[in-house]
Amino acid sequence: MKLQFIDTHAHLFGSDYPQDLDAVLNRAKEAGLQFIIVPGTNQKTSEEALLLSEMYDFIFACVGIHPHEALNTKDEDLDQIEKLSRHPKVVAIGEIGLDYYYDFTPKEKQKMTFKAQLEIAARRKLPVVVHSRESMEDTFSIIRNLIDSQNNFKNKDLYQNRGVFHCFPGTQQEASIANELGFFVSFPGIVTFKKSQSLDVIKHIGLQNILLETDSPYMSPVPVRGKRNEPANIVFIAKKIASALNVSENEVAAITSKNAISLFNLPQE
Repeated sequence: MKLQFIDTHAHLFGSDYPQDLDAVLNRAKEAGLQFIIVPGTNQKTSEEALLLSEMYDFIFACVGIHPHEALNTKDEDLDQIEKLSRHPKVVAIGEIGLDYYYDFTPKEKQKMTFKAQLEIAARRKLPVVVHSRESMEDTFSIIRNLIDSQNNFKNKDLYQNRGVFHCFPGTQQEASIANELGFFVSFPGIVTFKKSQSLDVIKHIGLQNILLETDSPYMSPVPVRGKRNEPANIVFIAKKIASALNVSENEVAAITSKNAISLFNLPQE
């Protein structure tokens, strides 16, 4: 029986796969990809993600404004994100969050845009896909404040899973905090890098708290590091995690896929 994976974060936009998207998706299916989730980073790419989800039944979309794109974000842009979120194949608001590593957008503007989109997610009863780089303390603080103020986020019976920290950059302790707040953490090809601490984080929190992603076209895993990434490479990520945890690749695939289906309310075959 072929293993079935879910790539929970792949930027399959035309600018990154201008000539060969069909071939990329065929390789993904051959590798056992059951579903692929394509997050938006601004209004344009959110619309592109939706278009892909309409073209391919195994692709689902997220809509959102990335912190790098927050500088010129206006109220009407946020209104459009909320409008797009009503599409039946939108499974989350994202990719949203805070990034203090790059100085593309002032911190206060990032925070305002992040808060506004968390509120959209709460109104729409959708999970969120969070980008947090060198900003974990503020990210946690904003999410805690939302949980305290929004019934949809506060009530875990109503809102079983609040979201995922994608390409998780944090420590074991921070991963535990994310889990306690109702969030999964996900890992791309960084788990195959020699100096990465990601495997220690995964060992600490367990498979029941993680998702798999490729972050295509970025973060290519060993042994294809340096090349454009694609969803089929998720098999290398799963294999590395299985080896580190001394479990089967089937167990990694089964548990992480179950997590993704639960979080994003994906079809169950």
